Amino acid sequence: MADKIATRESYGNALNELAADYPDLVVLDADLANATKTCIFQAKNPERHIDCGIAESNMMGIAAGLAAAGKIPFVSSFAMFAAGRAFEQVRNSIGYPHLNVKIGATHAGISVGEDGASHQCCEDLALMRVIPGMVVMNPSDDIEAKAAVKAALDHEGPVYIRFGRLAVPVINDNPDYKFEIGKGVVLKEGTDVALIATGLEVNETLEAAKMLEADGINAKVINIHTIKPLDEDLVVAAAKETGKVVTIEEHSIIGGLGSAVCDVLAAKAPTKVMKIGVEDRFGESGPALELIKKFGLDAESIYKKVKAFCE
Repeated sequence: MADKIATRESYGNALNELAADYPDLVVLDADLANATKTCIFQAKNPERHIDCGIAESNMMGIAAGLAAAGKIPFVSSFAMFAAGRAFEQVRNSIGYPHLNVKIGATHAGISVGEDGASHQCCEDLALMRVIPGMVVMNPSDDIEAKAAVKAALDHEGPVYIRFGRLAVPVINDNPDYKFEIGKGVVLKEGTDVALIATGLEVNETLEAAKMLEADGINAKVINIHTIKPLDEDLVVAAAKETGKVVTIEEHSIIGGLGSAVCDVLAAKAPTKVMKIGVEDRFGESGPALELIKKFGLDAESIYKKVKAFCE
C-alpha cells in the first residue's frame, strides 16, 4: 500500500498534470491556494490562476463569466465557503444556467480537525446534491481524486468535488480500477450486509469489514465516489443480495449519501438501512483522528455498530 496522501494534494497535482492537455482550464482560488493546493497549478501556470481574495461569492460569479466565455474554470475554497457561503451564487449563477464550472471544495468534514465547528462542513453534499443538474463527487483516495478531476473536466456541466485535509491511505492502486461518474465500485463481495461508503470512510469501512469477517459476518463493501448521480442499480442489487444496508460517510446523516441511498431503496427495494455519519450536531475542535473516533466514524466504531445491526 502506498503512503498516505490528502485528497487536496491530489487535487492540486491533478490540475497541474492536466494543464497542458486542457488549455481552457483556469483555476480560481479565494486566498487559500496554499491550503487548497491550487498553488501547485499556480506555480507552473501563473497566468491561468486567479486569486479572487476572500470573496467566495464573487469568485463564483467570475467563474460563471469565464465558463460563458468558453473557459473551463475550477473554483476552489474550503467546503464551508464554496458550498456554504457561496450557495446562492452556485445555485443561481452556475446551476441555473447549467454552466461548465467545476467546484473543488477542500477541508470538508470533521477531519478538518483543529479549525473547529465553523470550518468543518458536514452539510456540503446535501447542499450541492439538491441543485438541479449538479454532479456531486467525494473521492476516497489519491488515485480516485485525480480521476475525479479528469472526469469533471471531460463532463459538460457543473460539478462539485469534495476533498479532504487529512492524509488517507491509497486503496485504489490496482490495475483493474476504473473511474466513471455515477458508477460505484465493489471493493469486497459479501452476502450478510452491504456497507456503502464514501470519501475517507471507504478505507475505515474496509478495515471494519475485516473485523466483521473474523466474527463470521461476510460484508459486501461498496465505494460510492459519486453521490449524484447515484449508482442506483448497484445499490438496489446490493440491498436485494444482502437484505441489510449500512451507509458510512463523514457528513451529516441528513441529506448526504445515506439519504440518497434511502431515497432509492424506499422507491425500488425497501430494505432495512442504518446510517453511520455525523449525527444532528456540529463538529468541534480537536485532532482529526481523535474526532473521527469520537464521532464514531473510525473502523472499530463502524465494526461495533454493524455487528449490533446484523445481530
